[in-house]
Amino acid sequence: MHLPLIALCLTGADRAAPFTVVETGQGFAHLDDALMSVRGQDATVLIAPGTYRECAIQQAGRITFKAAQPGSVVFDGTACEGKAAFVLRGQGSTVDGIVFRNMRVEDGNGAGIRIELGDLTVRNSMFLDSQEGILGATDQRTRIAIDRSTFAGLGQCDETPDCAHSVYVGTGGGVTITNSRFERGRGGHYVKIRAPRVDIADNSFDDTAGRKTNYMIDLPEGATGRIAGNMFVQGTHKENWSGLIVVAAEARKYRSAGLVVEGNTATLAPGQEKGPAFVANASGDRLAVGANRLGPGIKAYEAR
Repeated sequence: MHLPLIALCLTGADRAAPFTVVETGQGFAHLDDALMSVRGQDATVLIAPGTYRECAIQQAGRITFKAAQPGSVVFDGTACEGKAAFVLRGQGSTVDGIVFRNMRVEDGNGAGIRIELGDLTVRNSMFLDSQEGILGATDQRTRIAIDRSTFAGLGQCDETPDCAHSVYVGTGGGVTITNSRFERGRGGHYVKIRAPRVDIADNSFDDTAGRKTNYMIDLPEGATGRIAGNMFVQGTHKENWSGLIVVAAEARKYRSAGLVVEGNTATLAPGQEKGPAFVANASGDRLAVGANRLGPGIKAYEAR
């Protein structure tokens, strides 16, 4: 069988293109073009190794953004709509194996991912040296899940009146963060969640090299669920050192009764002489604070 020359050329171009829609095998030079081609259908976009100074907006469907080799795909310094490298407003999104770095925008919230609609799953990804890692909020009952990912060099409180954080998300559903690493914060909180239910387990929060950071976990409107099996090290260069896990500091929108906090380990970095509360609770509800391994100088619990 003899294919026309133009067909052979297109096939070769598709193979060389960095963004491939798995379902069709079609390749594209730019990620936004790949998204436009699926016309709102569910799809997986496989991304070839490389550093990309572009961004993309998902408008519909359920899209998986997958690195061909985890850690080899880097989106560097380009934000769509003055928001993020990936602006997501479809039915659902999965981000797998991708690195986001150097995201900065005028309003101080430059992020790797801005989630505006739909469920979000992030795994095997890295968010580095940016104003924010993941940002977004919706009143819909969406689910956000982060697993096996790294957040480093994120946050700020100096560039704009409001702080930015490593992860700052809100949803009417639930948020799960597991097996992930937070370190070297540059302002704000490491994790700030506005949601009725959380599951934050088996993560590490290393604030030893942090600068001007606040809480490790902030649940500003309360929440139920669990915080378990995490490791925390409180650094010396804090903007707010008073608590590691803080519940309902801003409002009591969600009930917090029964929030489980157990099986965690927390210590102070050498030179940190101020004694924070491991759990600071302003909700007025009774939390289920179980056994946690706390180093010298850390109070187990404080009602506010």
